[in-house]
Amino acid sequence: MRGNMYSILVCDDEKDIVSALRIYLTADGYQVYTAYNGKEAVEILKQEEIHLVLMDIMMPEMNGITAMVKIRELSNVPVILLTAKSEDTDKVLGLTVGADDYVTKPFNPVEVQARVKSQLRRYMQLGGGAVKSDTLVIGGIELNDRTKEVTLDGEKVSLTRTEYDILKLLMEHPGKVFSPNQIYELVWNDSPYGTENTVAVHIRHLREKIEYNPAEPRYLKVVWGRGYKMEGK
Repeated sequence: MRGNMYSILVCDDEKDIVSALRIYLTADGYQVYTAYNGKEAVEILKQEEIHLVLMDIMMPEMNGITAMVKIRELSNVPVILLTAKSEDTDKVLGLTVGADDYVTKPFNPVEVQARVKSQLRRYMQLGGGAVKSDTLVIGGIELNDRTKEVTLDGEKVSLTRTEYDILKLLMEHPGKVFSPNQIYELVWNDSPYGTENTVAVHIRHLREKIEYNPAEPRYLKVVWGRGYKMEGK
């Protein structure tokens, strides 16, 4: 892939926002596809090779949450939601259905550019970089960092990129407690501000996928007031 030729899909029903984002991102060397509702976004994703999606939550035809669910059926591409300050519950819902991050409107272009770079860097590191050891095993969980596959008692578990990175971090340091802020810094490659909720939502999802009883986790434990750790039985 030449230089920075990643393709980004920008989806928002406000045309001014779409054109502003297109200008910033094109200036950064990205190829930009545009959509004005969730339905269009899903169609483009089916037809084009997209490396990242920036998507508004409140849209006609198909909102960002519904589109998010459909996107996750097709792809594990990183999705950054664009949300209004008043949409806190939607933000959490968005993360719950598989978004990787969010940016609050009115947004600072520099922040958007930084989030986009950070998500792309992680996404494109699939199979890249030096790997300490291909396989991590804790109890019945096996993580193969070469194939990026996770199995639980031999059954394949489908994780988003963010869930995978959190699991890998915790499995590399069994028994070590990581605070939500540390997890955010190490997984998102970004400075944490107001990120505890984001991490908690991803942890909850991860538990639903790797624990037989998420309410009484066997592997992914909470250490009250301190953070999370991975325990092997």
